[in-house]
Amino acid sequence: MKRRSPRDEHPSLFDMGPPVPAQGPSRRSQGRPSTRKGSPLRVEIPNKTYFRIGEVSKILGVEPYVVRYWESEFKTVKPVRTRSDQRLYRKKDLEELLVIKNLLYQDRFTIAGAKKKLSEQKKDERPAADTRTEDKARLLKIKERLREIKKLID
Repeated sequence: MKRRSPRDEHPSLFDMGPPVPAQGPSRRSQGRPSTRKGSPLRVEIPNKTYFRIGEVSKILGVEPYVVRYWESEFKTVKPVRTRSDQRLYRKKDLEELLVIKNLLYQDRFTIAGAKKKLSEQKKDERPAADTRTEDKARLLKIKERLREIKKLID
């Protein structure tokens, strides 16, 4: 009986031919979205109440550990935890993660810069104190009218 050598079982491992260039995308661009300034990152969010981390990572195009890291860095992303400690992200969280991804990957912000930019955006979105007092006064008038209607019914 002839004894088999590793060369007989795996001849390609011992082939001394010239190196063959790798096919497909390079390591550098593998799995990364385009980050040119002109190309916006458009993503379709399915109409669901909750998303698991795997779904979120597929939608965003990043690995799950990146989503967990962003969650730890940006306090505006707070997923609900199940009894088995799984993260369930709401649509609001997913939209916030898309903004974060856009700031980091497309606009090339650092984590600290993205945090600062998000806090500035949140300040701009808050209603002014004048509108809050007007809303409160309007609600008080509605409350009084409802009390009057209740008295008429009773």
